[in-house]
Amino acid sequence: MPRSGLSRSHRVLVVDDSASIRFLIRTNLELADYVVDEVEDGAACLAWLRDAGELPDVITLDVMMPKQGGLATAAAIRSDPRTAAVGIVMVTTQSLPADIARGQRVGVDAYITKPFDPDQLVSAVEAVAVLARERQAERR
Repeated sequence: MPRSGLSRSHRVLVVDDSASIRFLIRTNLELADYVVDEVEDGAACLAWLRDAGELPDVITLDVMMPKQGGLATAAAIRSDPRTAAVGIVMVTTQSLPADIARGQRVGVDAYITKPFDPDQLVSAVEAVAVLARERQAERR
């Protein structure tokens, strides 16, 4: 059953180069009743967003990925008016204060460090989904 009243109409795009991490994130979010899509890196994320008919409410991003990392991907998402309101949760091993500050500068909404607590992950995604909905409403 969804926690804060969020339903299966809420979609998350999981972006991580590790198939096992994508599986862990997907499983925890699906248990919380989210619809989950996944891609393996930032370049694939931006291609997915470009081709998507319906944007996700939230994107989870790893920092260190081949082709294009999470920080550059987050900056690209924020710079595109079509995707600027989408919520971004960074899920990464990069946990120094400077890493978190870099994420904040490019527009990351929440920062979760690996290994992550599943409840903390779901709570962060839920909070960011609410924030993203508020941003979308402001744009209308």
